[in-house]
Amino acid sequence: MAAKRPDEGLTAMDTSFQTRLAAAAAAVEVLLDAELTFQPKAGEPARPRRLMEAMRYSTLGGGKRLRAFLVIETARALGRSDAGPVRAAAAVECLHAYSLIHDDLPAMDDDDLRRGRPTAHKAFDEATAILAGDALQTMAFEILADPATDRSAETRVALCASLARASGAAGMVGGQALDLAAETAAVPLSTGAIELLQAMKTGALLRFSVEAGARLGGASGAAADALSRYGSVLGAAFQIADDLLDAEGDTATLGKRAGKDAERGKGTLVAALGIDGARERLAALVAEAKAAVDAAGLGAAGDVLKATAEFVAARRS
Repeated sequence: MAAKRPDEGLTAMDTSFQTRLAAAAAAVEVLLDAELTFQPKAGEPARPRRLMEAMRYSTLGGGKRLRAFLVIETARALGRSDAGPVRAAAAVECLHAYSLIHDDLPAMDDDDLRRGRPTAHKAFDEATAILAGDALQTMAFEILADPATDRSAETRVALCASLARASGAAGMVGGQALDLAAETAAVPLSTGAIELLQAMKTGALLRFSVEAGARLGGASGAAADALSRYGSVLGAAFQIADDLLDAEGDTATLGKRAGKDAERGKGTLVAALGIDGARERLAALVAEAKAAVDAAGLGAAGDVLKATAEFVAARRS
């Protein structure tokens, strides 16, 4: 019998969840708009206009800000709701925007569309897109390192180090290298190899988002470990949902080219397990993510994190 879809029985996501998702996105948008101003900040000689235009084009006004939401809501569940988590969330969004710019480049996935409009290298040019990505990557660490993010220098250093690991050779960049290699592999990747690739390329930054919120919220011990597990499982669920959308969706709905995974021979769990197998695995991951929230001992404050797992599985774009 076919596995039950994780979104079966859901007619609409809870209104309060959608409101909080939108509020987090709006708060991060305001901060990013200020960080990406054309006017040089104190100590800066200049901000080249075309470069800033490309950075703003690629970062502002698009996306669900899921990673930012995870930072903010994990910290909130632990009792912290000041500007610090919003700043860390903005840093994650800068890093994520950089990764999308580079991922879309001709030498990588060679995509023309992102969020329903031309990718950065199409809207500007390839060199400007590369530089915009580079600048957004460094801006992420500048935001995290600022005392406005947290009064504790130890916390800021830990956040910077964790983001570097999540986005570097053992994280997102390494996962991208494995992803590219899979396209020309002599034999299809094993399920385990696909899970490793996806945990690095996609999961690492989502896990960092949860861990950053947990650190800023003061989680430690078993609670911190459980939230880290939640972040890892959520990252795996997000990627399977994304692969299912690529296989079953259309370009107009997704805002990016559909069907490209199969065209390029990418290693995905949809390819390895089939549509029904991937859906079954996704449902299991959602349940595991919810159990991890319970293990963190957050009580009712963790409900929004559980709802996030459902949202990830049920999304349509």
